[in-house]
Amino acid sequence: MYLPRSSRWSMTRRRRRPNYFAWVVLGLVLLFGYYFNQIYLPSQPNPFEPTPTATRSPESFVSEAEALFQEGKLTQSIEAYREAIRSSPQDASLYIAIARVQVWAGDYEEAQSNAENALLLSPNNSMAHAVRAWALDFQDGRNSEALEAIDRALELDPNNAIAHAYRVEILINSGSFENVEKAIEVSRTAIALDPNALETRRARGYIFEAVGDYENAIQFYKSAIEINPYIPILHMELGRNLRFAQVYEDAVREFTLANTLDPSSPEPEQWISRTYATVGDYAKAVQYAEQAVKDDPTDARLHGNYGVMLYHNLSWPEAVEELRLALNGGLTADNQEVQGLPLTNELRIAEYYYTYALALARTNQCGEALQLAQTLQSRLPANENAVAAAERTIEICEENLNNPAVDTPTPTPTGGPSGGVTSTSLPD
Repeated sequence: MYLPRSSRWSMTRRRRRPNYFAWVVLGLVLLFGYYFNQIYLPSQPNPFEPTPTATRSPESFVSEAEALFQEGKLTQSIEAYREAIRSSPQDASLYIAIARVQVWAGDYEEAQSNAENALLLSPNNSMAHAVRAWALDFQDGRNSEALEAIDRALELDPNNAIAHAYRVEILINSGSFENVEKAIEVSRTAIALDPNALETRRARGYIFEAVGDYENAIQFYKSAIEINPYIPILHMELGRNLRFAQVYEDAVREFTLANTLDPSSPEPEQWISRTYATVGDYAKAVQYAEQAVKDDPTDARLHGNYGVMLYHNLSWPEAVEELRLALNGGLTADNQEVQGLPLTNELRIAEYYYTYALALARTNQCGEALQLAQTLQSRLPANENAVAAAERTIEICEENLNNPAVDTPTPTPTGGPSGGVTSTSLPD
């Protein structure tokens, strides 16, 4: 049978040549798909998962905390130590380090807690016992506990210079004359073991202040400040001794530096107010005493101090208000509660009471004034200022009785005679 050449069944039809280029492209596509799915994608982060962050070592936080401390940034230093503790919670040295900064910052209970955390991890750690003792000593009524803790620290390490320095302060604060004698020797031991430590230099200043050698105290406080000029308490201590040494302008400068370093603390402004009162500048004394009250409106002592300054500035009605609040307690103008101060032999509290008696007499409130004068005479017979103020209170009330019309004085900017108690008699 004959088949035409054009038939699709023709055995002699020419075959099409294979398309090699298409095969190459297909292979490349398959190879790219494999690479993209098996190699590239697994190496990329999942956009729906949180990006991991690099973790810092505890050592880096410690370095940061130490640098911040040297700059006087105590709050930030404490936070950096907290981060170090989070990174390494079993390291006792970190709890000791943060506790030391917390004492400098005035956070005594937290410092005690962290020192005790260190002791849980390392019960025989001398420095942990020492810092715990130091923190306890700053808390009212815990000096005996502090003495026990510091003795334990030195039992564990008799060459712990910092512990010896802390012991000086704890012994002085015990109020025992025998302990003052011990503290003198302990301070020598501390400075001999480490003459370049801030704490040992401060301890020498502290002992010289305690025995009334203000010139030497000033020198050692200055040497401590050379190590770290950004710690508020060092400037407060230096300022206090400059005031005792009657270098008033320098004292105000140191108190002002302390206030700059710790603006929330009322203590520098309180001491500035008393320094200005000592030199008779009662207008400035009132200004700083008022600012101290604003820093802590619930502190009865600050209200007492403010009342004293108002009295010396001849603002007698205002003085009565502040002193009444300080001694009897009550609410401030913005309803914050103030706990009253009971009468004791403490010089500062006695000053608040006898100034209150004088202010009452000056404002012709003699019923209360005379009763208080009698209380002062019977309760504080050894306090010369209190006795003199009580006698002057009685005299003023007699004058008021004989001359009922009493003119209200005009306050003077620099103060003046204040009724039996001079500026130089202000207790420190």
